[in-house]
Amino acid sequence: MNTRRHFLAAAAVALAAAPLLAQSATGPGSVLPTQGRIDPRPLPGNAPRVGGRYRPPIRLGLGGVAIGNGFAPSSDQQSEQTLEAAWAAGVRYFDTSPWYGLGLSERRFGHFLHNRAPDEYVLSTKVGRVLSATRTPPKTMWHAPSPFAYRYDYSAAGVRRSVEDSLQRLGVSQLDIVFVHDLAPSNGDIGERWPEYFEQAAKGAFPELTRLREEGLIKAWGMGVNDPEPALRCVAEADPDIFLLACQYSLLDHQRALHETFPKLAERGISVVVGSPLLAGYLAGRDRYLYAGSVPDWAPAKRTSVQAVCDRHGVDLRTAALQFANAPEVVSAIIPGARTPEQVRANAESLSVKIPADFWAELKRLGLIDEQAPLPAT
Repeated sequence: MNTRRHFLAAAAVALAAAPLLAQSATGPGSVLPTQGRIDPRPLPGNAPRVGGRYRPPIRLGLGGVAIGNGFAPSSDQQSEQTLEAAWAAGVRYFDTSPWYGLGLSERRFGHFLHNRAPDEYVLSTKVGRVLSATRTPPKTMWHAPSPFAYRYDYSAAGVRRSVEDSLQRLGVSQLDIVFVHDLAPSNGDIGERWPEYFEQAAKGAFPELTRLREEGLIKAWGMGVNDPEPALRCVAEADPDIFLLACQYSLLDHQRALHETFPKLAERGISVVVGSPLLAGYLAGRDRYLYAGSVPDWAPAKRTSVQAVCDRHGVDLRTAALQFANAPEVVSAIIPGARTPEQVRANAESLSVKIPADFWAELKRLGLIDEQAPLPAT
């Protein structure tokens, strides 16, 4: 949540236009140049688990929206090259979903991963939508999707079928993490009916996923949602391990997650995968903010203000955003998307930049980030 004080602080320096941001390309596949001193080192990871809940070993993952033809079409060849570049950069966590491209993202991820040993990477996908073949796919946000229709099913049987269907589309032998997907009020398909679907999941999907974990068929499960309410309700009623929280913790907008959601998850030892840490491109130079198709009124001034601080300290906006999202202890991974090899390499490079402590101090002094926000080690 952005307070009036933070908005006014952003507006106060909005005239300090961000030259690099203004000059950067904004088309599909464009890359904001990396700035700052790079200290080459392996990607950050999580300590090996000794008891407790599962966490992915590597903290930088690859989200599968763009590879499912989100926002713009991509070819199979380009997607394969992007996945190759991610692997070469040290990325070993891959997140996809039946929803992304109506099966297209899973198929492309699986084509890349099926020749790799399952213990060399972490793979997460979602349940909640069951796909069925059709000659007339429904109109969705996906460009040139696979020929499938979808229906919502959060029952135990729906979960089992979805997992089996995903394994077939992926062509791999196992899944590591399964997220109950889009069971949230911001999902326009279900909207105010989300509590009805939640009741189905509480009786079906949640206990079934717990059984899958106990049987050793998956390592962890949780919810993949864009709103805090269903995640917090799930914690109160079930035994999840890890949540994919998209649209909730970013350099520009993080206070509610920081003060309300994160502490309640941390109390249970549940970790967070931060989805859309770049706000679907807005923190990498796009004029696109998340998935609604419109930029909030407060966002341009605040982004310009943060960019002005970046310019003064020689840091690029994408790098600052990714390191900020990765900083909290409760976070076990961040999964920015990428459409091209250049984008995925830039995301990995951003985690090797040394950001001066004065940069973060100035953001806090100007009220551009929360005073209590965890910061990366400098």
